[in-house]
Amino acid sequence: MTGADGQRLFPELWGGIECTLHRVGERFHSQIELSGHLARPSDLELFATLGITALRYPVLWEMVAPDSLDRPDWSFSDQRLSLLRRLGLEPIVGFLHHGSGPRYTSLTDAAFPTLLARYAGMVAARYPWLTSFTPVNEPLTTARFSCLYGHWYPHGRDDRTFVSAVIVQCRGIVEAMRAIRRVIPAARLVMTEDMGRTSSTPLLTYQADYENCRRWLSLDLLGGRVDPDHPLRLWLSQNGATDEDFDYFLRCDTTPDVVGLNYYLTSDRYLDERLERYPATCHGGNDRHRYVDVEAVRACPEGILGHEEVLRLAWLRYGREVALTEVHAGATREDQLRWFHEAWQAALKLCREGVPVRAVTSWALLGSFDWCELLTSMEGRYEPGVFDVRGPAPRPTALATSLKQVALVGRAFHPTLASPGWWRRTDRLLPGCRPHPPLRAAPQPGTGGVVVIGKSGTLGRAFSLVCASRCVPCHLLSRAELDITSPQSIAAALDLFAPWAVINAAGFVRVDEAEGDAATCFRENTVGPQILASACARRGIPLVTFSSDLVFDGSKGSPYHETDTVSPLNVYGRSKAEAERRVLRLHPGALLIRTSAFFGPWDRYNFVTTTLNRLARGGTIDAASDLVVSPTYLPDLVHACLDLLVDAAHGIWHVSNDGAVTWAEFAGCCASMAGLDPAAVIPRPASSLGFVARRPPFSALASERGAALPSLQDALARYFRDAAPPPEAHPPERSRGVETEKGP
Repeated sequence: MTGADGQRLFPELWGGIECTLHRVGERFHSQIELSGHLARPSDLELFATLGITALRYPVLWEMVAPDSLDRPDWSFSDQRLSLLRRLGLEPIVGFLHHGSGPRYTSLTDAAFPTLLARYAGMVAARYPWLTSFTPVNEPLTTARFSCLYGHWYPHGRDDRTFVSAVIVQCRGIVEAMRAIRRVIPAARLVMTEDMGRTSSTPLLTYQADYENCRRWLSLDLLGGRVDPDHPLRLWLSQNGATDEDFDYFLRCDTTPDVVGLNYYLTSDRYLDERLERYPATCHGGNDRHRYVDVEAVRACPEGILGHEEVLRLAWLRYGREVALTEVHAGATREDQLRWFHEAWQAALKLCREGVPVRAVTSWALLGSFDWCELLTSMEGRYEPGVFDVRGPAPRPTALATSLKQVALVGRAFHPTLASPGWWRRTDRLLPGCRPHPPLRAAPQPGTGGVVVIGKSGTLGRAFSLVCASRCVPCHLLSRAELDITSPQSIAAALDLFAPWAVINAAGFVRVDEAEGDAATCFRENTVGPQILASACARRGIPLVTFSSDLVFDGSKGSPYHETDTVSPLNVYGRSKAEAERRVLRLHPGALLIRTSAFFGPWDRYNFVTTTLNRLARGGTIDAASDLVVSPTYLPDLVHACLDLLVDAAHGIWHVSNDGAVTWAEFAGCCASMAGLDPAAVIPRPASSLGFVARRPPFSALASERGAALPSLQDALARYFRDAAPPPEAHPPERSRGVETEKGP
């Protein structure tokens, strides 16, 4: 939106899908295929509901013409671009997204620019109504990962190959835009590049200066700025750049119409020669010094540069419209909200100061896969985005609601935005980098937050720990502070704490004792949640409460889904099944979590810990060989529940780790992983173990709604790694890290 004087008052809201199609060895890996978007054109209609005005969208060279430019297949692009046009979404078309081109070329092929130009001309001729193009996404980053660090094809590991790849890609951009503009004279170049700042200790200032010059290299080449006085001119010449190359870019006049900046929490780097402060896996260096290259957010007390300065620096350098063309955080849901909120607020502020910020782009609308390992291993590790694609259809997350709010009223609203993201908190720093005295903690809200009921229970305490790690203010209450069987007690607590959500982690959990005390079990597990649901519904407060796999009778013989019919075998299961019915009748917006046999690192009484303690003392353990369950790692459960709560999910969800085992198999696996004798686990039929209550023979859970947790094997590995310490404060972010840099 612009004012009467033409000054932009608000940035546009753009979107984009993670569409990397990169090559490792002889294999091509496609994010479009992994996300399911390849076979789901209806995604575009979902995107149109967000209020975005433009969509960064792939018309990838490797997809359209994988074998030859003489045999293109336009079927995907014809369908999708036509639909975008009907929906009123402007496509910003990309040809290469971290790709090296089809098999008949590469980033070091002298023919690459000519081939890309031919392809670009074909696209323009077929779709002459297009307006905006990104021929090559992040050419500098792609050159680093492909030709300096060797992660991707053609797997170069030296400066000369890196320089060649940068020049070849930038020449390709120039020639592609020339070919496009012969058909579409007003076509805009939206040039995207990863953009961060490198800082360092005084010893390594020379290396930081080099990297801070290099970050602009692709944009400087296209803008004709690499003249004889450019700081990298000599280094480029020493590594294969020719006078003809320099003259070509000085004459090309292809300064981007929009300078697009892809800024991540790992974009800012820090160089430090004090190796003892950091894990050995971080150690690297150049020909002069050994040092680490780590995320500045983990090592610098002053933290990251931030969106505002990234935009401002690019505008001052090039004098063109700027945009944030990828805004995404691989983090917990509320931190994803906080990261986008920071980006949007920075863009708004600069617009009001007169800086021409064209747009803010919500990236990875469908999430992304395996970026936590820089796409070097494809194991399907998924980070949700605006939509979560793990269910039968893409599910809107809290980000979708925020985008709609931004599009409608210019800002997002969510209770968690009142607290800082992990990158603004004191616990973000690596242990060796924490200052003395420590940084002052960010102020915390005194009211609001969530109320968690169940102070004496394992689940309640876990929520308290995880909420603290995620900077979600939490009031953990005992029965004396909130008795869920008392309407008066509930009302008083809700008045006092004014929560934006309530999590009921209390209840009667002794399955066998319930057979002899059904009244108490139903009062705690059924009547209490019913009263609580009624109170929360009247006040419009979201509610999370928990059920069990024991609502099923086990006759199905395969994992149970949310829509399977309940048929409990015991009093405890009946109390939970009836609670489900009553809670959802009174509070249809409630989130009801069914889970199973959770174990965790923060208590001494779960099955895993007690089993290992007994075996470590030389004892044996009897475990059921005919009861199949899906054990659930408590941190995974709590994180998933909080994400669903922030997303405003409702109804019944199954949340458990992926895996179905008997109790005996589970105990044996734990023993083996702990280096203990699995033969000390004695498989027994359940009928011989003295259970009073009947158990279903098969009660493993699975979700048809998409609440997928990591595998049980993965969860157990983390249990052995994390048992004792508090929960991780922030999960791994999409890394843009480096291994070893070489200076000028």
